[in-house]
Amino acid sequence: MITLYHSPQSRSDMIVDLVRLLGAEIEIREVTIVRQDGSGAPDPDNPHPEKKVPYLVDGNDYVRERGAIVLYLTDAYPEAKLGPTVGENGRGAYLSWLSWYQGVMEPLLILKWAGVSHPAIESGLRDEATMLERLVKPLRAGPWLLGERFSAADMLCASPFQWFKDLQPAEPLIREWVERCAVRIKAGQPSE
Repeated sequence: MITLYHSPQSRSDMIVDLVRLLGAEIEIREVTIVRQDGSGAPDPDNPHPEKKVPYLVDGNDYVRERGAIVLYLTDAYPEAKLGPTVGENGRGAYLSWLSWYQGVMEPLLILKWAGVSHPAIESGLRDEATMLERLVKPLRAGPWLLGERFSAADMLCASPFQWFKDLQPAEPLIREWVERCAVRIKAGQPSE
């Protein structure tokens, strides 16, 4: 059985929502983690090499980092239609969104939250305005990042704005998309 190591009120909440939408039978084990305010502690029962969450164990295999876990689970449960499968139209865009989130969006938001700026950040990751425009562009054409198809990429990319309302930009297209994602997740609707 697949096991997800999770700590409530953390980035792994989004993965728990994904598990629910997939209809996946996955064991969820709660562990403690070090919190941003310094509370909490590493859990000796957490197999993640850095004692973070989420962490997925499937037999002798393991997956860490949300983008990778999202891909692993949506590939394992294709019937939920939360991610295009290999050979399906939109697969490249889907993979790009998952990787872009992990490699660009999340780091930029963390750096903004921490009050860090540097020319090297802008040359490598760009800036917040560029990041937001990257989200807005597909939302002008459709309600979701993949056009008419809601996917786990929407869940992943909208998740920081759902957690940190103060990071949510004034851009109406993004605010409306974040709200649509929240409604969809709460309703438990994997695909239309």
